[in-house]
Amino acid sequence: MNNVIFNITVCLMGILILLVHFVNLVIKRNKRKDEKWLLAFITFTIIHFLCYLSFSFIKLEYSSDTFIISFYTVFYIMNNIEVLLLFMYMLNYVFLPANKKNKLLITGLSTFVLFIILDIINIFTGIFFSAEHGQYIRSKTMIISQGYQFIIFIIVFLVAIFNKRINLREKIAFSFYCILPLISVIVQNFYKGYAIAYATIIVSVEILFFFGNVQKNIELAREEEKNKEAQIKIMLSQIQPHFIYNSLSAISTLITIDPEKAQKSLDEFTEYLRSNLSSLTETRLIPFKDELKHIETYISLEKMRFNDRIKVTYNIGTTDFSVPPLSIQPLVENAIKHGILKKLEGGEVTITTFETDAFYVVEIKDDGVGFDISEINFDENKHFGLKNISYRMYQMCDSDLNISSKIGVGTKITVKFKK
Repeated sequence: MNNVIFNITVCLMGILILLVHFVNLVIKRNKRKDEKWLLAFITFTIIHFLCYLSFSFIKLEYSSDTFIISFYTVFYIMNNIEVLLLFMYMLNYVFLPANKKNKLLITGLSTFVLFIILDIINIFTGIFFSAEHGQYIRSKTMIISQGYQFIIFIIVFLVAIFNKRINLREKIAFSFYCILPLISVIVQNFYKGYAIAYATIIVSVEILFFFGNVQKNIELAREEEKNKEAQIKIMLSQIQPHFIYNSLSAISTLITIDPEKAQKSLDEFTEYLRSNLSSLTETRLIPFKDELKHIETYISLEKMRFNDRIKVTYNIGTTDFSVPPLSIQPLVENAIKHGILKKLEGGEVTITTFETDAFYVVEIKDDGVGFDISEINFDENKHFGLKNISYRMYQMCDSDLNISSKIGVGTKITVKFKK
């Protein structure tokens, strides 16, 4: 009887605690993608606790072999679903390259399906457990039924430990959720009938919520302030005095030589300034066509000054997608200023877009001086603009930015936007 009271108390406490987090996430506006998975995870955990709570009451009055087998089959399937939701939350919480993320997703889903099939097979074969006279009986191969949870916990633990983009608090949060349930399985062998695993789930969720989600919200608020400052710096770097002076000087020279071209350049310069200023207050995605127009305006102004030192090739295969404002243009500017113009003879920048089944892809390639990526610290102020662009694109449209460069050969930046 003591174990029943303990189990009911644990479930009730768990439900009340989780409901607080549930309400907190439901009322939050503009939930991140990972928070939507966290909400699904917490919602399902509440349902899981409610089912076990109902079972604890029903078992006091009614028990049969069919009831026991039915409940525990649902119970083990729910365990696997809960772990799958945690896995999905982790995949969306941490930053992972698209190819690595897809491999982990395929692994997680395929093993989930496999163990669900095994749970269903158990109903007819008893390979994991059976029931006699209303009593739950474990088989010798029972530990195999927990295989999915062990596999996912190991994956989550390893991803958390070796991912350099999450801090120590976040590593601890994910690690605890993987380690505590494993410890509870061992302890529960000595205290059979007690829902110790449920108690550890409550502790793990609390650590995950406060060390993970709450901490991330605090850090993102700080990051947002830095990003606003960085975005202003990017804009100012493009309309800084020497850029204005050089552009206007070039236009002034053209007035007497080619008035028509001077008028066109002045219109382009005005449009360039307008686009940069409007991007400061724009928080939505814009059509790539608009960003491309801004790129063309910028390139036209630079070619006015540097003539044949700048060559640009457009291989535009698709424009049917959206990007954050002022995201691709600074990448083109970097390719020109820090790539080809570092060479006396100049060089060529190639802008390519195409689509695959899953992505819209933008490539900016130059044959400039190149650099050693291992020597670049993107957290430094002079490189923070590029980090900011990468962060904004990831947050606004779940994009993936990759840089490859070789000294004396050039640089290629590839951005993948999920469809």
